[in-house]
Formats: sequence, structure tokens, C-alpha cells
Amino acid sequence: MFIPQEFIRKKRDNQPLSREEIDAFVAGVTDGSVADAQIAAFAMAVFFNGMSLEEKTQLTVAMRDSGNTLSWPDLPGPVVDKHSTGGVGDTVSLMMGPMLAACGAYVPMISGRGLGHTGGTLDKFESIPGYNVLPDDALFEKVVRECGVAIIGQTASLAPADKRIYAVRDVTATVESIPLISASILSKKLAEGIGTLVMDVKVGSGAFMPTYALSKALAESIVGIANAAGVTTRAILTDMNQPLASNAGNGLEVLEAVEYLGGTRRNPRLHAVTMALSVAALIDSGLAADEAEATARLEAVLADGSALAKFAQMVAMLGGPADFVENYETYLPSAPIIRPITAGSSGIISAMDTTALGMAIVGLGGGRLRPEDSVDHSVGFENIIPLGEKVTPNSPLMTIHARDEKSFAEAEKRVRAAIEIGENSPEVREVYEVVEN
Repeated sequence: MFIPQEFIRKKRDNQPLSREEIDAFVAGVTDGSVADAQIAAFAMAVFFNGMSLEEKTQLTVAMRDSGNTLSWPDLPGPVVDKHSTGGVGDTVSLMMGPMLAACGAYVPMISGRGLGHTGGTLDKFESIPGYNVLPDDALFEKVVRECGVAIIGQTASLAPADKRIYAVRDVTATVESIPLISASILSKKLAEGIGTLVMDVKVGSGAFMPTYALSKALAESIVGIANAAGVTTRAILTDMNQPLASNAGNGLEVLEAVEYLGGTRRNPRLHAVTMALSVAALIDSGLAADEAEATARLEAVLADGSALAKFAQMVAMLGGPADFVENYETYLPSAPIIRPITAGSSGIISAMDTTALGMAIVGLGGGRLRPEDSVDHSVGFENIIPLGEKVTPNSPLMTIHARDEKSFAEAEKRVRAAIEIGENSPEVREVYEVVEN
């Protein structure tokens, strides 16, 4: 008989947990026989004592198996996904999914909403009229099989134990535990039935983890667990010391993603990160032998329009307009006030507080502080100036899209406080290092 308090006591005293004990705990979380207070006590014990690789892997697998798991035994290509720890202007998923699908991969991507300063992929897609981010299982499977990519949200049947554990962690100061973060991310990803995963772990002033060392530790934890669970996984540490794309804000990021896929605008930082992650996915899934072949295949599907066509097909199959990519500017919401702000002084853009820029978008209404908050998909920042750029007093820092004058003024104040104009040009990187098993 499983006794939750004995299980909690063992982790409190830093004693090893068995596979059977972890399975019983997760089963109790799922059926309600383990109380919220017991989940909280366990999470705090893990926060202080950590977990071994074996414990983390078993927790992840048990959470994965707490609900439905997908299986794709008859697909003619590999099943692949990516996940990002989040940031500002991180539109990679919107392009990478269709690019991989155009190269022959199948991408059942379960994504999340924004919370705090980070943008959410689902919020971005909800900028598109009619796009259904929570289709039933039959439609989700149909889109993956016929289009090759479907980007949707976590359904109630997928890793339900994770939903309950995360809700308790969120209100008990235990969110920052690397073992629990890893299990939360991977329980959903592994439930997709994937064979290959690429993790994008952010580093810098807009990253989820506050230091490089912690970002790397999270990357190592995720790679170790996923590979132990049978999914070929690598993590790439990428920069979030400034917004990744030129635009930040839900509808504005969709606009940039379509322009990227269509070849009319490709921010070089965004392109570097998207290609690095996509190349890794093609190699690890067996769709390319090496970096040169993977790069050539990706450049080909961008050049011939097949990646953009996959995006268009996915949008239409999930309820969006059939002509969205041809007329995206007419479908995406537009803010009442669209106005640039200028630097006000001369110098070099030497530093950015990217988290503060993300919170400025939240202040505009483009993000949420609580899960139940509504989101304004029209607001955000366009043509954000990059680090290292020389400016004069009249140089534009960005164009702010706002609902009203009051929120515009508040956003301008936040932006000016977040951007440092100095004399020295900062070191700018896109990719720091790769973590492999």
C-alpha cells in the first residue's frame, strides 16, 4: 500500500525513490488520492534535494503515461519536435514546424501560452481568425498526417498529472526546480510520440533561468532524461539578451513569421537560431547526413515556397482562412495607435533588459500575469533596434503598437528604461553551445 507521507519523508531525507513509489505517487496525483498539500511537500523536498537521473526519468515517464499518449507507427517519416524555454520575439516554432514538415518530418507540436514576460506560441496563433488551438484528437492526427505539422495546445487528456503538479508548484515557490521543470516539459513532449527532440534553452537578460550555469544545467537535465526515455535529444543554448525577432507581440510575430517563410524579410539573428535548431532536428532524425546537407534542404524548402505552403495548409486545416498567407495583413488585428519612438541621444545600443521589454508588452495588454488574463493580439513592438546599432537622437528605437495613448506612454517609458545607449559595442551571439547526451 502506497503511503504518500512516507514517500515525501524519503525525499525530504534525501533517500532514493523507487520506480514503484514514483509511479504510485503520480497515479495518486492523477486520481486525486494524493492531496495538494502532499504534492507541495514533495515539490519542496525536490527543490532542496534534487533528483537522480533515474528518478527524474521515472517521474517524467509516469507523468507522460498519466493520460493519453500518441503513437505514429505507420508514418513514412520521422516524428520530430522542438521546445523553447521562451523569451521575447521568439517566433522560431512558427517557421521551424513547417520547414521540417516540408523536409519530410512529421511535427505534432504541443505548445503553451505566454506567462510573465515570455510570449506564448498559442497566443500568437490565436491572432489568426478561426485558428483552433485545441482541436479534438481526430483532427490533430489528421492534420499531422496530411500536412506534416500541427501546432496546438495541451489537451485535457495529455499528461494530466503535469497540469496538477504545475498548478501546485506555481503557488508554492517551487517552479524553479530543475528536475520538476524538466519533467513538466518532457512529460508533454514525450506524450506526443516523438522520436527526436531539439531543445532551445535561452540564456541572458530575457531567459527563464537567471544565469548561464542554470540554463546549461536545465539543458543537461532535459537531454539526459529524454535520451534515457528513448527520445534522441540535444539542447542548444541560444541568446536572449535582446528580442530574437524584429517584432514582439502576438499578431506582429505571426506577420514576421509569414514574411520569413515567404522570403520578404529574414532577421539574421532569428534566421541563425531557426537554422541551427532545424539542422539539428534533420540530422538527429536521419533526414540529413550532416550539417551541409541539412542546411541545403532547409534553404531549398524556403526558396521554393514549400515551407510557406505547409504553414498555409496547417492554418487552413485548423480552421483559419484558406488565403491567410496571401492576405495576412488584412486578417491580423491592427492596433489603434502605431507610432515610432526615437533614441533621444547619440551612441551605441549597448545593453537591453529583455525581461523588462517583455513586461512592457504585457503592460500593453499583449501578455498575461495570470493564466486567466485575456490578451490583446494587436499590440507589441515592431522593428526593434538590435544591440550594437549606432544611433543619433532621431534614430527610431522601435514602433509601438498600442490600444490607447495611456498604454503607449507607459510602454515608451518602460522601453527607454530597458535600453541602454552607451559608447561600447556589446558582444552579440546567437548560439552559445550544444548539449548532447
